[in-house]
Amino acid sequence: MRNMQSSTFASALGVVLALISTSFAQSAQNNADWQTFGPSGEEFSVIIPKDPVVETGKMAYHKMELNTRLYLSGPEAGPVYAVVSLSGIKSNPAMYTEMQRLNSYVDAFKKFLAPRLKGKDAVGRLTLIGSRKLNGHDGREYQMTVGDLSGSAQVYSTRKRFYAVAFLSKIKDDPLRDRFISSFMLPEKITAPVETAAVQPPAQESATAATDSKEPNKPKTGGAQGAEGSTDANDGAKAADPKAADSKTADSKATDPSAPAGDKKAISGGVLNAKALMLPKPIYPAEAKAHGVTGSVTVQVTIDEYGNVIAASATSGHPLLQQAAVTAAYSARFSSTTLMGELVKVTGMITYNFQ
Repeated sequence: MRNMQSSTFASALGVVLALISTSFAQSAQNNADWQTFGPSGEEFSVIIPKDPVVETGKMAYHKMELNTRLYLSGPEAGPVYAVVSLSGIKSNPAMYTEMQRLNSYVDAFKKFLAPRLKGKDAVGRLTLIGSRKLNGHDGREYQMTVGDLSGSAQVYSTRKRFYAVAFLSKIKDDPLRDRFISSFMLPEKITAPVETAAVQPPAQESATAATDSKEPNKPKTGGAQGAEGSTDANDGAKAADPKAADSKTADSKATDPSAPAGDKKAISGGVLNAKALMLPKPIYPAEAKAHGVTGSVTVQVTIDEYGNVIAASATSGHPLLQQAAVTAAYSARFSSTTLMGELVKVTGMITYNFQ
């Protein structure tokens, strides 16, 4: 009996030692022959096992075509070291936020990488860990699973491209994962400074300038500085209709009396439902549904120069429905509005019907 127990223990110990030996051998093998990799035409650099496979191509995503690049090292059984580079969803703050752009890229990345690791029917699953920043670039970190491979992925969007760096393995190997993912680098994000120019009055107007200086609280007049927004294609939002922008300008003649002094004048746009490029439906509150509450809610909104809702408050409707309507209003998107060639803010109403 004692000999049998000893034999069983020895066998179990042998299996454990074999697993440990395999893990150490795998780590040693994967720690050998690494290189600093920064391919031409890309913004990133990373430390990766030598001679990664490079694949370039195109990918259909909704009504767009994305340019794809994959830099991959490691066998299908893992560990897998991958950097995915995508482009085609261009930055366009007039149509959608940078976070919406990042979300669309993440969805495309998940669909792109999984079939290349585990076949065309493979499905990638991502679980959000949290937000990240890398040299000023917005990003996120995910737990990632593709078939029997699991690990981590970090994603970032730059002005030109989207990058995802992923480590996947059948065996948990935090040192290898950290070595690879933490080595991924992007250049410092450069934010262009807003240029301002001091205007000096000509000599013949010096008397007027002197008079103005005696009234420091008198507001000075002058055109407000405009801003430019890209008009590139986006990930599901419709392209801005120039006619819609013109009609909004024509309909928006009254100025907002509540606009703060010194701020750009806001144009009153009336009822804005038909003018929205994107108008998500509100989520019907469970409590309101349980009490059979229905009806309409009117939300007053302020839209900035790029079509984003920056302020929203309910002005009518059942109290159980108001917060859901306000939340939905903040997700609405509009085209930019111009007045005499200048981008302006717009105020108006959005009405939501709860049935």
